[in-house]
Amino acid sequence: MKKYIALFLMLLMFTLCACGKQAKEVTTEKAEPKTAVTEITSQEVPKTMSQTEAVSTEAVSTEAAKVKEEISWNSSWQYADYSQIHSSSVTLYYADASVKKNITVCVNAGHGTKGGSAVKTYCHPDKTPKVTGGSTAKGATMATSVSEGMTFPDGTPEAKANLSLALLVKEKLLAAGYNVLMIREENDVQLDNIARTVFANNNADCHIALHYDSTETDKGLFYMSVPDVASYRSMEPVASHYKEHTALGEALIQGERSKGVKIYSGGQMPVDLTQTSYSTVPSIDLEVGDKGSDYSEKTQSQIADGILAGLNIYFNQ
Repeated sequence: MKKYIALFLMLLMFTLCACGKQAKEVTTEKAEPKTAVTEITSQEVPKTMSQTEAVSTEAVSTEAAKVKEEISWNSSWQYADYSQIHSSSVTLYYADASVKKNITVCVNAGHGTKGGSAVKTYCHPDKTPKVTGGSTAKGATMATSVSEGMTFPDGTPEAKANLSLALLVKEKLLAAGYNVLMIREENDVQLDNIARTVFANNNADCHIALHYDSTETDKGLFYMSVPDVASYRSMEPVASHYKEHTALGEALIQGERSKGVKIYSGGQMPVDLTQTSYSTVPSIDLEVGDKGSDYSEKTQSQIADGILAGLNIYFNQ
């Protein structure tokens, strides 16, 4: 009997050992999914980094896509309180980053302000009288804020020809890497001559106003230089900047000559301008022709090429 009991106990112990070993194997098998979960989690890390990189790339793309911005009038700017018409904004265009020079040129298509001829502004910031004649007589202390300009024999307003040239200049300058501040891109902009100058002073590295003269002889292109009058050249901001105006004007004449554009006399005519009287950046009025001049797209494109060449000379580009 004892023999059978001993055999029974041996069989029981063997069975219990076998069950324990099987349970251990089951436990080990259940632990394996934890390793799998860990591997999946580690695979998620690169995905999270890619999302961060995508956000960064999106930010860069957004910056690169910034091609223009509207700039509104700021009444705190120097000489702003002399302006009477300044309700419009201007547009700053950015050159493509691959060619960008980080230089901003203000392109001001002359005239084109409805009602401007009925409003007067001071010729000089110190309210002294003009030292030369022009569209406003010598000795006047106030001038038309924006005149209407002349009309070509075919009935085309000067303002329209100025605008078509300005738009050509804008495209050529942008393609060459210059940023461009456009004062006017429509037939009307509510900005007087002082406002246009103040916008240029605060948002550009130089200012070029485009006009056609009122004579009828097709005499050629010239810029309006700073009169050699002591009282005028000693008045601020003229005193601090008239040499810069002259340098810009001479560079533009050189550029126009290089493109075969007809130049009037020595390329300059001294005139006391509202624009020059308030300018704190290199600034000139460029008279690109007169009533007798051809203002076709071909001729204006040639003039625009000359402006680009002149700016490259001035900025050593």
